[in-house]
Amino acid sequence: MHTLLRRLSATLCGSLLLAASALAQGNTELQWLGQAAFRLTTPSGKVIVIDPWLRLNPKTPAEFKNLDKLGKVDLILVTHGHFDHIADAPALALMHKARVYAPGDLNQTLNVLGVLPPELAPRMNKSGTVTPFADVPGLKITAVKAEHSSVYVWKNPATGKDETHVGGEPVGFIIELENGKKIYHMGDTGLFMDMKFIGEYYKPDLLLIPIGGHFVMSPVDAAYAVKNYLKPKYALPIHYGTIPQLKGTTAEFSAALGNESNKMLAVNPGEKVDF
Repeated sequence: MHTLLRRLSATLCGSLLLAASALAQGNTELQWLGQAAFRLTTPSGKVIVIDPWLRLNPKTPAEFKNLDKLGKVDLILVTHGHFDHIADAPALALMHKARVYAPGDLNQTLNVLGVLPPELAPRMNKSGTVTPFADVPGLKITAVKAEHSSVYVWKNPATGKDETHVGGEPVGFIIELENGKKIYHMGDTGLFMDMKFIGEYYKPDLLLIPIGGHFVMSPVDAAYAVKNYLKPKYALPIHYGTIPQLKGTTAEFSAALGNESNKMLAVNPGEKVDF
């Protein structure tokens, strides 16, 4: 019981620190919607949706299974082609005429199959940086390496059968906000040494880090990345508890962080942090 209270206290203190920083430097609202899905509202009011798997996601709050409830969407980021990251991206893109930035070869597949028109699926690749809004030049998005896999499964309307298509190489995204803060959405990834380079070069302030294990880093792996490679101010655990294989927990992540457990921001799906 005392351990739980300390963990809750540390999480609350971290959230309060983020909120205070946001008030001082321009507010950013980050809402976790389960698995790797987020709704990010930047200081200038741009809304970026990341890895939207919502309608069939068991951890997404009921109200957000209706895509209309997301409100406006200005941009969509997709880290790779697996269903639990891209599932609702095409529908949202068409609803809002919002561009989808994803691995370049994945977007090529979406174009060729007619899932999205080229203007809504522009190509980019790892180390590429885009400035997606002319009126917000300080907002920049860079694709970086992720150690995972990527295919795109498409149901052919002519046959009714699923087909597997090229999904490009998976990526993470460094999102540099208008206030200079940086969020690193790591997508699905295992540990890799270039995380050290990413930490030193991009200096992310906040990680959105998978901890579920089996397909991605375990809590111990993720804690190692935080402490030894990336060294952010805060780390928000994602991609756990959605299916039986994703057994990692925030308690295990906190324990593995040890003296740095105060960096963990554990939220429930639907909850928000200010950054």
